[in-house]
Amino acid sequence: MKVVEQKPLTFEGDSNRAVLLLHGFTGNTSDVRLLGRFLNTKGYTCHIPLYKGHGVPPEELVHYGPKDWWQDVMEGYEFLKNQGYEEIAVGGLSLGGVFSLKLGYNVPVKGIVTMCAPMYIKSEEVMYEGVLEYARNYKIRERKSEEVIEQEMAQFAPMNTLKELQQLISDVRKNVDLIYAPTFVIQARHDHMINTDSANIIYEEVESDVKEIKWYEDSGHVITHDKEKEAVFQDFYTFLERLDWKE
Repeated sequence: MKVVEQKPLTFEGDSNRAVLLLHGFTGNTSDVRLLGRFLNTKGYTCHIPLYKGHGVPPEELVHYGPKDWWQDVMEGYEFLKNQGYEEIAVGGLSLGGVFSLKLGYNVPVKGIVTMCAPMYIKSEEVMYEGVLEYARNYKIRERKSEEVIEQEMAQFAPMNTLKELQQLISDVRKNVDLIYAPTFVIQARHDHMINTDSANIIYEEVESDVKEIKWYEDSGHVITHDKEKEAVFQDFYTFLERLDWKE
């Protein structure tokens, strides 16, 4: 079975409002596609970049790192700028939330939404276990035999990327107090992938006069696909509607 190749997505709206949506580490555009479609029905243009090495065979992931993915994020932002959008809000899941915050102190953004974004650094061992699980699941979707999967997993190389990811999270955490854009922090209560106190850190340290935090009591880490996703989508939209758009 061939796994469908992922590509960046753009949903064009009928207003001058744009949202850059960002997926997580080892995720792909499907992380936030449903959210993007929902916002698009409300008139927003949504663009979802795909990070290098994501949405493709997991062996390719090891060739890239946060610097490459940050470049993908910036290219997504510039794509919307080049389409004529002067005001761009950003939002992201997990690593995408970290990148959303980084955008907040590097370029003009209308507002920021973080969803289950980590501010604490996991051990490389725990992170690597997550990569291995991602790789195994990808190979299962390809309908490879258990024997072939075991052979390929044995060759899966350790990743220097994980150290760089830890450094990225640390750097962003140090700079959260440079953010003045309106910020909405979304956090799942049953998030076992990150330390949920990360949400409190973001909320308390951003310097914006307009900020809010909301906990979703029945959701896990991939909150955009979980039980309360419709509530998340609606709350995301409500936050956007409160921003001081020019039009």
